[in-house]
Amino acid sequence: MEDQKRKKILCLGLACLDIINVVDKYPEEDTDSRCLSQRWQRGGNASNSCTVLSLLGASTAFMGSLSAGPVADFILEDFQKHHIDVSLVSEHAQCALPASVVISNISTGSRTILHMNRNLPDVTAEDFAKVDLRQFKWIHWEGRNAEEQVKMIQQVVMYNSTLPQHQRITISVEIEKTREPLYQLFPHGDVVFVSKDVARHFGFLTAEAALKGLCSRVKQGAVLICAWAEKGADALGPDGVVLHSDAFPPESLVDTLGAGDTFNSAVIYTLSNGGSLQDALTFGCKVAGSKCGFHGYDGIAEKFTDN
Repeated sequence: MEDQKRKKILCLGLACLDIINVVDKYPEEDTDSRCLSQRWQRGGNASNSCTVLSLLGASTAFMGSLSAGPVADFILEDFQKHHIDVSLVSEHAQCALPASVVISNISTGSRTILHMNRNLPDVTAEDFAKVDLRQFKWIHWEGRNAEEQVKMIQQVVMYNSTLPQHQRITISVEIEKTREPLYQLFPHGDVVFVSKDVARHFGFLTAEAALKGLCSRVKQGAVLICAWAEKGADALGPDGVVLHSDAFPPESLVDTLGAGDTFNSAVIYTLSNGGSLQDALTFGCKVAGSKCGFHGYDGIAEKFTDN
């Protein structure tokens, strides 16, 4: 079991550049206004999840695509600064790195994102087939090119079938965007994170209603989790009981960018260390709530670890 503890958590998905403009009020169209501050930040759901997991003390790896050039160098340097293994990153020399322009409103805590992703290909099942799975205890997929991701997950299921239960890799998936192809990921995760946006797209008005309405889509024995911003989060385990955690809002709302990725990571961190589903849900809400009280992620290490 000790060997299992030392293994890494792998996150697959997007790494991009976030150019974050902090404003005191949301700008009107066709006006010229000054930001309170502007910063570059490594972004992307899977990339952010790696950051939070690493800050909480997990050994973490990222798998995704990058282009070549100074922006990619900035991203790689930041991965390394946060002790995240990037040996599985594939570089595409002729592509443009995805970028987001973020308007972060400190009066309300809202974040408005304009995203550009022109021609950088996602990781394929063929890329994934080269990965040595023995180094991982948990693999998390940010739902993107779902058809390929299902093939990757099937490779892990095959690998797991040769191992005793306690040595198997746990598979988690995040279904965040309201895109039909992503919904094929539902039956493939041991842990399935579904976003408020997706839940509402299916017509559900609360996290609990979403879990009860979507549970038939997940495989037997899976855990389904839905966070609902300031209403906290709910989870449904294999026993059919809906668990809830209230939100833990900060004293003042500063930066909600990446709060969902933070929640997912804190849940994964707890479950991967043998914690209960209720503990994972509560810890997820605590870390995500705290993160909304400061810019970026680095404050997480001071608040939630003994580092």
